[in-house]
Amino acid sequence: MSVDIWEQGLKTPVPVAEYLFRRLHEVGIRSVHGVPGDFNLVALDYILKAGLRWVGSVNELNAAYAADGYARTKGISALVTTFGVGELSAINGVAGAFSEHVPVVHVVGCPSTISQRNGMLLHHTLGNGDFNVFANMSSQISCDVAKLNKPSEIAGQIDHALRECWIRSRPVYIMLPTDMAEKKIEGARLDTPIDLTEPPNEAEREDYVVDVVLKYLHAAKSPVILVDACAIRHRVLSEVHDLLEKTQLPVFVTPMGKGAINESHANYGGVYAGTGSQPDVAERVESADLVLSIGALKSDFNTAGFSYRTSQLNTIDFHSDHCTVRYSEYPGVAMKGVLRKVVERVDLGKLSRAPSPDVKNEVARNRDSSEIITQAFFWPRIGEYLKENDIVVTETGTSNFGIWETKFPRGVTGITQILWGSIGWSVGAAQGAALAAKDAGADRRTVLFVGDGSFQLTAQEVSTMLRHNLKITVFLIYNEGFTIERFIHGMEAEYNNISRWQYTEVPTVFGGSDAQVRKFVVKTKDELEKLLTDGEFIEAGGLQFVELWMPKEDAPRALKITAEVAARNNAKMSE
Repeated sequence: MSVDIWEQGLKTPVPVAEYLFRRLHEVGIRSVHGVPGDFNLVALDYILKAGLRWVGSVNELNAAYAADGYARTKGISALVTTFGVGELSAINGVAGAFSEHVPVVHVVGCPSTISQRNGMLLHHTLGNGDFNVFANMSSQISCDVAKLNKPSEIAGQIDHALRECWIRSRPVYIMLPTDMAEKKIEGARLDTPIDLTEPPNEAEREDYVVDVVLKYLHAAKSPVILVDACAIRHRVLSEVHDLLEKTQLPVFVTPMGKGAINESHANYGGVYAGTGSQPDVAERVESADLVLSIGALKSDFNTAGFSYRTSQLNTIDFHSDHCTVRYSEYPGVAMKGVLRKVVERVDLGKLSRAPSPDVKNEVARNRDSSEIITQAFFWPRIGEYLKENDIVVTETGTSNFGIWETKFPRGVTGITQILWGSIGWSVGAAQGAALAAKDAGADRRTVLFVGDGSFQLTAQEVSTMLRHNLKITVFLIYNEGFTIERFIHGMEAEYNNISRWQYTEVPTVFGGSDAQVRKFVVKTKDELEKLLTDGEFIEAGGLQFVELWMPKEDAPRALKITAEVAARNNAKMSE
């Protein structure tokens, strides 16, 4: 076989696919989600060679959900699909990652550069000769698009894409043509790791912002810290915890920020979501004369229908690409450096502190005389079942809102999708999160809470859980349909009903043996108590599947409040 002139000049020739997958390994990825297709098959041969594991997902949408959960747990993830049919099946999951600032590397195997240049009428295309249409779609939900068409540029494109994915904490799209997968590029570059350090702020501008922040912080009489999702996604939790430890200020989280703070800390005050908050939490945050808001994503469900009663005049917002102090915005000044200097320079002698509300799992207060398992009882009780360092995945719907009432032990990772809110996401995300923990060598339980309606969308992902022997405990809430939709509109509407499945038989259908899976049906508080105190169940040696019965017309307090606001917003006439 002839060797290209380009390849003759290489010091260490390496196939493009090998280079790409070795770079994925370098940034911390150990498992690659996806589905094989004829345009990615040759590339897939290099996954094992790069020290990676091929997950073997059941479909591309579930693979994208799983990649999302993997990245939230391990820091970054990878997804491989085929051109057109595969990537479009995944695009909803990738869009969710973009919406919620989750770094996913989406690699799409596509037709050869020759086929593209000639506009050939190939399968998996729209039949119009346009090979860029799908990349153009994905460009709207990716922070970088790399089309690997020219060998001389490919290594630089890959390195740039992975850096952008990490720094900006959002998906990137890499288009790998079949005739490029085995083209040789310079492997010597692999000796130099990709620079993943975040660009520093301009020192003078950063110092100015720090001085302004400290001026208001020192003058405040009742300041509080409010931590949101982007504090997690943009990796400032160490700075946040340092700020908390040094200042001992009251600290609260939003629903999307749950798990960001050690909830066993004496200064932890609970979940703030406007009118969806517990009354003492709302009173404490809304009466503060300064709110240090870190990584805010003020979406409707994250704020219980935009119901914050805090003033921008009393708020300092810290973001990944700017800071806002009251009504003054400082573009290009990222929060990481600012927070670090605030911690270093804060004068504790000038700092005022007021106490936080006391947060407990209010089990006894929410236990009535009935044996029915209510939402109000269940979520605080789960707080007593959870262990340190658990991974807790909650589905859009009752679980997302119920978990607000659960106080986490130290080290719990909370995974939820409140902004994008794609039902069924949590099943794939739980698989990805559990696999990420396994890849990290961590002995952690993954606990999934999902409604029966949502589960039916992505139930096949149980097959992948079994395939990789993952330690996942599934609490399937059986309440006869789409509960959040019922509370927004149509409590008895046919479209909110679902078919009754034999849920505990699902793992069996997907090949789970009795040795692999433990199955339970729980209908009463006493049965729940017996299960949650069972030593073997707590240990969670493999897949555990719990069908948990709850009333059809019951929902968490916060969901009822938010659904009412959503219904009003949906009903508004145009002005």
